[in-house]
Amino acid sequence: MMKTLVIVSHPYPERSKATKALEEIAATVPGVTVRNLETLYGNNINGFDLTAEQKAQEEADRVVYLFPIHWFNLTPMLKAYLNEVWAYGWAFGPDAAALKGKEMQVVTTAGASKFTYSAEGLIKSSMEDVLTPMKASAYYVGMKYNQPLAFHNAIGASDEAIAEYQKAFVTLLNLPLATA
Repeated sequence: MMKTLVIVSHPYPERSKATKALEEIAATVPGVTVRNLETLYGNNINGFDLTAEQKAQEEADRVVYLFPIHWFNLTPMLKAYLNEVWAYGWAFGPDAAALKGKEMQVVTTAGASKFTYSAEGLIKSSMEDVLTPMKASAYYVGMKYNQPLAFHNAIGASDEAIAEYQKAFVTLLNLPLATA
């Protein structure tokens, strides 16, 4: 059975409706392990259990990073996580191969509309543009980078919209490798 690891980060978990719903549904999918950074480590960006986090990634075939776009970037905990867990000699550098061949899947929520994330929109950048650092990071460590799944208008999303987000996420989690 394919193993999927979902790494969740949200800087304001108490305000998170969409990300929380996606995390909850992921935990029900066979073969999926969910690790919520703020639940495990609070806001301690230096407190990661590197052995446990690296082992979780080593055991996965696909690693999903689930987070809200935070000022057009990763959340602070997720950035710190990548800085610490993706260590030289483990994720990159001579003979480092821990993540080679694994799939990276980004699943993100954005409070703004899809139009905001377009060349014509307020930020003059697409979601793909905003996620370029994740794409570059995946390739740098030898991962396959899958097309991101982005949910727009997440702030104030209706229960029906959240249910649609969950359905789309479960569909993605159930895809075979190299098809996401």
